[in-house]
Amino acid sequence: MAMTEEEKKYKGWIWTLSVVIPLAVAALFGVNLPKLGYDVQPLSFLPPIYATINGLTAVLLVWAVSAVKRGNFKLHESLIKICMLCSSLFLLMYVAYHMTSVSTSYGGEGAIRYVYFFILITHIVLSIVIIPFVLFTFVRGIAGAYERHKRLARITYPMWLYVAVTGVVVYLMISPYYAH
Repeated sequence: MAMTEEEKKYKGWIWTLSVVIPLAVAALFGVNLPKLGYDVQPLSFLPPIYATINGLTAVLLVWAVSAVKRGNFKLHESLIKICMLCSSLFLLMYVAYHMTSVSTSYGGEGAIRYVYFFILITHIVLSIVIIPFVLFTFVRGIAGAYERHKRLARITYPMWLYVAVTGVVVYLMISPYYAH
């Protein structure tokens, strides 16, 4: 099937965002305002909030897939838009936290340490990989390219769900080591 005009219109933006977002996050992750001499309070209250948003995203994704399987396309679209908003809010809070706080090291030892780093690394890699998948899947849906949307969503959904769920798992595993 050929790409719709809507998809063609957003293709450049999607690829641009898919490169710019991870680069911006990586750059901002390296900026620590207190270390640069700025008098800012650490936003140490954010990790449980953004972990909760990740959990909410996971629940909403499952609900969205359930809605589309029941033929409730309007609910599906609304839930996916909320998931995209939640993912954006997560990203903003995550960057804000790391720009104002000292990074926390994982303190677990033994086999659990390897489990933590496996989950963390796969979470980070897929959180980057997922960006164009989510955006192309979304545009195909709003453009009415439903067959192409559905084919791509079969790949996007499990990756996005994994990123959302592992975000919560990473938080739960590292939370005992946050400075209080």
